[in-house]
Amino acid sequence: MYKQIEQNKRRTVIIIVGFVLMIAAIAGVFAYVYRDPFIAVWTVVIAIIYAVIQYFMAGSFATTMTGAREISKKDNPRLYNIVENLSITTGLPMPKVYIIEDSAPNAFATGRDPKHAVVAATTGLLDIMNDKELTAVMAHEMSHVKNYDIRVSMIVFGLVCVVGLISDLAFRMMFYGSRRRDEEGSPMGYVLIMLAAILSPIVAAVAQMAVSRQREYLADASAAHITRYPEGMIAALKKLQSHSQPLRNQNVAAASMYISDPLRKGFFNNLLSTHPPIEKRIERLENGKKSF
Repeated sequence: MYKQIEQNKRRTVIIIVGFVLMIAAIAGVFAYVYRDPFIAVWTVVIAIIYAVIQYFMAGSFATTMTGAREISKKDNPRLYNIVENLSITTGLPMPKVYIIEDSAPNAFATGRDPKHAVVAATTGLLDIMNDKELTAVMAHEMSHVKNYDIRVSMIVFGLVCVVGLISDLAFRMMFYGSRRRDEEGSPMGYVLIMLAAILSPIVAAVAQMAVSRQREYLADASAAHITRYPEGMIAALKKLQSHSQPLRNQNVAAASMYISDPLRKGFFNNLLSTHPPIEKRIERLENGKKSF
């Protein structure tokens, strides 16, 4: 497991560097088309500032986007006590606990580090899971906190948002640019901008998928290790599979934070899903039972 953690860290660094290089390449295309190197500089500077803001504020953004509300022990003793016990077991600081009023069974963890962590569960999840299964799900989320997956998710979330922002800017520059652009610009340059605007979000989604899928496998295994009861995680995944439905409040950039894919099913969503198939997750846990 520790070897897998190190491999995931290395892959994540490579992917994040790739994100930065992609943003720099798009900025270079802008500079080439508009014959102004300062456009590249400002694009990179704005992207960095935006990513930093996302990094520090993404936890708040995530809870706001989902409509999650923070709870105390008296609001939901069952969920709060499970998270509190897992916090003691793992030696982690007690995270803030949130509940999302949504019938879709799901949960997520977010925050930039264990001291600023948030874990959340939907009312749909609380309704269908027994205590052992709910403990396994929250152990999965606490594993994301312990393995610092939440930090990586925040960085990737910020970079995906940056790529989306730049892509949107590229389209606006294409269709609402000035006469100077039309008179001086290169047709090939405009083709490059169009390609960058179309392809960059796809590349970003693929990179996000690559980061998230490996971390879901690792969090499943870590949850089984924490609880010493892999059957609980297996049973929870089976229920998530049989009761699967999309969340009411959806955000593509934040999809990777959840234990189960929160988006509506469709060809492209399945193709670029940030989550591995649940049957494969169950298979890995079944095969690894003896090691927990």
